[in-house]
Amino acid sequence: MDSRVEQYQEKMQKAFDFMTSEFATIRAGRANPHVLDKVRVDYYGTPTPVAQVGNITVPEPRIIQIAPWEKSLIKDIEKAIMSSEVGITPSNDGSVIRLVFPELTEERRKELVKDVKKKGEDCKVAIRNIRRDGNDAFKKLAKTDVSEDEIKKLEDELQKMTDKFIKEIDSACEEKSTDILKV
Repeated sequence: MDSRVEQYQEKMQKAFDFMTSEFATIRAGRANPHVLDKVRVDYYGTPTPVAQVGNITVPEPRIIQIAPWEKSLIKDIEKAIMSSEVGITPSNDGSVIRLVFPELTEERRKELVKDVKKKGEDCKVAIRNIRRDGNDAFKKLAKTDVSEDEIKKLEDELQKMTDKFIKEIDSACEEKSTDILKV
């Protein structure tokens, strides 16, 4: 692969990785510790990820359990979860916090699938924008001493890469949607 095309592949890969990390935070009726990835706890004045202030486990398919390293953090962790987008009220027994995920309704599942498709479309737009930037950069090479055939070859390579990422996005969206709709 041409080094002039590689930089665009890296950008496309970053866009795809961002989308898949977003998918990990969408809950599909089962407990997934990644829903807590964006939750920050005030730990001695520093916003800290929940995973760094306690042990996160999934003892049952629909329960996440958080055992804080320090018992004094229980209230802070609960407050952080309540103010986040997780949408679940935590409960605690004095030593651990539990998040019980309810079964998703059919309507909620369809909303989540729409959300997945929107994130997929946003990623496709980002990939196409990267392709456009690449094509613009290749056209500028024409002003230097690069032949039209070489520019055409670079554009074709970039288009093939774009097509590959679009297919990957579609399959990732399909996989996540199927996972969400599974009862």
